[in-house]
Amino acid sequence: MIAVPTLTACPVCDGDVTISEDTVANELLDCGECASELEVLSLEPPKLAEAPEAAEDWGE
Repeated sequence: MIAVPTLTACPVCDGDVTISEDTVANELLDCGECASELEVLSLEPPKLAEAPEAAEDWGE
């Protein structure tokens, strides 16, 4: 966990994304500017990536 809220850039639109104090690695966040779903790859240093699309398993 990080100690205080942190601003980092959205990897899609370069807009500001806030990573709050209770955010954990692998958590999903939404960009407030472009609405992309982002995955927290690391907290220190803060690193985000566009979240992968959920694959349909069709009951497999």
